[in-house]
Amino acid sequence: MLALAWPPVGQSADAVRAPDDDSEIDAIVVTATRTSTFIRDEPLRVEALPAEEIEENLTVQPGNLTSLLKELPGVRMQSIATGLAGAAVQLRGMPGRHTLVLADGLPLLGAETDAFGLLQTPPLDLVRVEVIKGVASALYGSGALGGVLNLVSATPDAESSILANATSRGGRDLVCFLSGKGSSRWSGTLTAGAHYQSREDVDGDGWSDLAGFHRFTLRPRVWWDAAQSRSVLLTAGVVDETRDGGSLPGRVLPDGSSFLEALRTRRFDAGAVVHWALTDARSFTGRVAVTSTRFDRTFATQRIPSIQTTAFAEGAWTATTGGHTWVLGLAFEHAGLAVAAVPGVGYTYNVPAAFAQDEFSPTPWVTLAGSVRVDAQSDYGTFVSPRLSALLRRPGSEWSLRASVGGGFAAPTPFIDEIEATGLGTLLPLRGLHAERAATAALDAKWSDGGWDLNASVFVSEIGDPLEVRAVSANHLELTNAPGPRRAPGAEVLIGYTRGPLHLLTSWSYLHVTEAPSTGIRQDAPLVPRHSASLDAIFESETRGRIGFELEYTGRQALADNPYRDVSRSYFQLNALAEIRFGGVAVFLNAINLTDVRQTHYDPLLLPTPGLGGVRTTDVWAPLAGRTFNLGIRAEL
Repeated sequence: MLALAWPPVGQSADAVRAPDDDSEIDAIVVTATRTSTFIRDEPLRVEALPAEEIEENLTVQPGNLTSLLKELPGVRMQSIATGLAGAAVQLRGMPGRHTLVLADGLPLLGAETDAFGLLQTPPLDLVRVEVIKGVASALYGSGALGGVLNLVSATPDAESSILANATSRGGRDLVCFLSGKGSSRWSGTLTAGAHYQSREDVDGDGWSDLAGFHRFTLRPRVWWDAAQSRSVLLTAGVVDETRDGGSLPGRVLPDGSSFLEALRTRRFDAGAVVHWALTDARSFTGRVAVTSTRFDRTFATQRIPSIQTTAFAEGAWTATTGGHTWVLGLAFEHAGLAVAAVPGVGYTYNVPAAFAQDEFSPTPWVTLAGSVRVDAQSDYGTFVSPRLSALLRRPGSEWSLRASVGGGFAAPTPFIDEIEATGLGTLLPLRGLHAERAATAALDAKWSDGGWDLNASVFVSEIGDPLEVRAVSANHLELTNAPGPRRAPGAEVLIGYTRGPLHLLTSWSYLHVTEAPSTGIRQDAPLVPRHSASLDAIFESETRGRIGFELEYTGRQALADNPYRDVSRSYFQLNALAEIRFGGVAVFLNAINLTDVRQTHYDPLLLPTPGLGGVRTTDVWAPLAGRTFNLGIRAEL
């Protein structure tokens, strides 16, 4: 909730060090760009949420990542699949389906994260979250058209801990992280969680504003010789969740009918990361992962089982020669969807790829980086995805400037917002579709001195042939390519200040996202606020605890298929936290949305008649839970 542990959100810790002071150990090393580099030296802008941020935010929502990720400017957790309370990550106005989520560089949530994957990922075992905004296909292929989130797990050096939490809206969480080192080079961690949420009808209309669920997660990780020179990481995960929404038992909708929504998810994954130093200047990194997710989705009277699978393998060789740090690699990805009950919706994609990357500094104050990737998509042909980045920073200067341009592609899949809301049973067979193509450009400036840290960005992205949904009949939808591109220009400003125990952070984002649907008339894209801002303040003592507040502003959003309004209201939210520490035990109390903003204060959530594909609610553009408190305890073991 409060992104104020130092270093500030999205920044490297070099903001508190002299630029050439190599004795400072707080600089963050990021890996999402394939070369383990200090974030201050990376030409491509990478934002990092460090362990301190994760520790603060996991007390707000211990069961998922949504509270943590929304702290970054330009990152928005957008509600989708309203009946089941799904969520997707918008990076700078790009559709959430185009954000690639990695765990230690592995696609353990699949090649394309569904509406519930991030909601099923507890943050207790994370040490860092790395974010690349904008088209990143040159690094990771078609899944990264909007950007990349890389979740970096804690190693066995981290303290074991357990966290218990309860909310005033019927939520319960119990999460445990255990770490241990063996007598040899082997060590490991284990993360397990049990989460519960009751179905809550906040506004009393008989509909579940908060979907109910019970979920169990388990993830062991094993390391062999976790030194940087030669190491192996093995991981596996299990998620079992049952989620229920729709009308409450014994209640009916305005038309006198009842409406059930439900989803059973069972996800199994396994992966490995091998890093092997060949010489002092050359190394090999290999990654493999497999994921199988079984969905059993109920939408009214339809029950549609499906299986989504991903298999991934990659080998990359890295070397430093003549001032150049280059990477050469080969990759293969299999992505499949099997839906026996809905012919023509499933797919099987096989994509071999080759990629190359080079970084070098022609002068002490310029660092250049270039990447290119070639993907041979089995159904849509061959795509070339380039990326160029530059960093300008004089040694000893408080200023730095980054510029980046890139392009990429994404193969069509049915997991767009409207289909996530209804399930696959409403979708007609996929025919005549084209791959989406995108380009992005960004300019980022940074200044830091005397406890102040300022970041400013301007950027633009464009998606050609974007996917859209067309209603063929009341309960049948068709996936097509829109005739015009989706455009997303914008700007961000982030200012941080620290002095002793006081930390301040303020941010502002501007997005003007437009699209040209089948009508041919360019219009604002729905559910993307034009302006958003936040102000955070916290007083923190490492031994006694912390107290703080957060004020959030969300501007107006265009709305689609909403009979009550075409543009949403703007609103403020006030959040507060307090934590008291007793040695290795911390007791926390959070107050979320003290201003009690609720969408149902303005309009009904329920539609008077069924909407697109038979949905019974409007899209969600403001909180549904209203004022919420959560109380919990975290103990180091």
